[in-house]
Amino acid sequence: MDTTRIKEHMAVVGMTGETIGAVDHLDAGNTIKLTKDDDGNHHWIPLAWVTRVDTDVHLDRPGDLARAEWSDSNPGDL
Repeated sequence: MDTTRIKEHMAVVGMTGETIGAVDHLDAGNTIKLTKDDDGNHHWIPLAWVTRVDTDVHLDRPGDLARAEWSDSNPGDL
């Protein structure tokens, strides 16, 4: 996976096409930090979930599953 193609504010899209967030930045080399949600919280997802990058970052799972499994704290801080 060419992570250099992942840029700030790109949409992050589940495998069924729904947007689950936007890229804030790459964190700790193996996670993507998402921009704050409507409640003012950041979330982190592993780069391993990314299947491809074009104008969006595409995930290997539907959005509802990604939301259920994302981290609410920086995995690098654990």
